[in-house]
Amino acid sequence: MSKNLLLILRIMVAVILVQTLRFKFTAHPDSVYIFTKVALEPYGRIGIGILELISAILILIPRTIWAGAGLTLVILGCAIIMHLTQLEIEINSDLKTLFYMALGTFIISIIILYNQRKKLPIIGAKF
Repeated sequence: MSKNLLLILRIMVAVILVQTLRFKFTAHPDSVYIFTKVALEPYGRIGIGILELISAILILIPRTIWAGAGLTLVILGCAIIMHLTQLEIEINSDLKTLFYMALGTFIISIIILYNQRKKLPIIGAKF
C-alpha cells in the first residue's frame, strides 16, 4: 500500500474519532441516550471519549500507528457488538449512520493494522 493512501486512511480514522468527541464531551442527548441504554452513563461516555482521543492521536504518529489502529479496533468492535446486542442498528432515527460509521472505521482500522503488522511488538517479526 502506498504511503499516501495509508496516510489518507489514518487521517480519515482520526477525523471520524475526533468528530464524535463533541457529542460525548458535551453530553449531547443522543450520546447520553446511547450510554444510558448500555448502563455506562456518564463515566463510560467520558472514558470512551478519552480513549477515542488517545486512539486518534496514536494513529497519526508514525511510530504508534499500530497502537492507534489496535485501540480503534477494540473501541469500535465493542461499539458494533453493543449495536447488535443492547442497542439497535438505528438509533433515534439516525438512518443507521452511527452503526455504519463504526463498521466502516473498524474495517479501515483493520487495513491500517494489517499494513503495520511487521511493526507490532513481539509478534511483528514473525510476519
